[in-house]
Amino acid sequence: RLLSCGTVRVRRPRVRGLEERFESRVLPFFARRTREVDQLIPELYLHGLAAGDFDLALRGLLGEEAPVSASTVVRLKEKWQGEQQEWKLRRLDELEVVYLWADGVYVKAGLEKNKAALLVIIAGLSDGRKVILAVEPGYWESTESWSAALRDLKNRGMNCPRLAAGDGNLGLWGALRNVYPEAAEQRCWNHKILNVLDRLPKKQQVEGKGRLQQIAYADSQAQAEEERDRFVQWCQREGYREAAQTLMRDWERMVTFYQFPKEHWKHLRTTNPVESPFAGLRLRTDAAKRYKKVDNATAVIWKMLLLAERKFHRLNAPERMKQVYLGVQFRDGMEVKHEELAAA
Repeated sequence: RLLSCGTVRVRRPRVRGLEERFESRVLPFFARRTREVDQLIPELYLHGLAAGDFDLALRGLLGEEAPVSASTVVRLKEKWQGEQQEWKLRRLDELEVVYLWADGVYVKAGLEKNKAALLVIIAGLSDGRKVILAVEPGYWESTESWSAALRDLKNRGMNCPRLAAGDGNLGLWGALRNVYPEAAEQRCWNHKILNVLDRLPKKQQVEGKGRLQQIAYADSQAQAEEERDRFVQWCQREGYREAAQTLMRDWERMVTFYQFPKEHWKHLRTTNPVESPFAGLRLRTDAAKRYKKVDNATAVIWKMLLLAERKFHRLNAPERMKQVYLGVQFRDGMEVKHEELAAA
């Protein structure tokens, strides 16, 4: 039998004359590998090992009598597709969704010529956990694609999030207005900074990046606007009008995070919670070269994201998450007391 420490030969005992059928807990019927090895196979595949290399790799790790054929991996992918379909139908009523992060990843799959992507949505829950809610093929800039993904979540019982974070993708924002119009919207500062720097000469990008980071990490919205005005003045003085215009575009969506707890700002300024797992995905998708079908790519990437989900860190100050979910209001990161609301 194939174990995580190598291959061990075992003999099934012969038992006769029992009223009930004997089944060994150590060696179940037809089992050739332990559960640990069965878990190892998909993790190796998802982290870059090509299907045809399993036999050689596992022989080196677990002994000469540890063959795993490429067809084993093919069956795994078929199994993942079935599991993913079940996962897509699960109810979401019991989740208390506070924040959403949305982004997409392009893969070398059958629809790539039409600029297809996998649309990924991750939620921050009221207990501080982060969970993956959707991995759907679609079109990055399409309001229709994002609307379909969000509408599916809503139909399965997901509440309206308090805030959704994404890049400058117009498709996402249109979809939010269609499906969850009450959700606040926060554009990713990492994307914004890169877009502004593209409008600056290379020799000015180091200084420009420092100025932009002062805006993004200001302690209050008023301070952020002061730093923004200084940046605009610098651009006008140096003749970088396009950079200033890029910064000002969609400004209101850049500072939404100030209306939420200060402890959560690091999570809300950017789409890092969804982009970080993408770094690991590229190893797998690069190893695959190109998937013949989008369904295959979706199942593999979905499975890899679920593996990554196990290691997701909880959000800071989870007790604040519950407050936000319940509708407590914040200004510049601080809770607004009832007396202040009444005075306003």
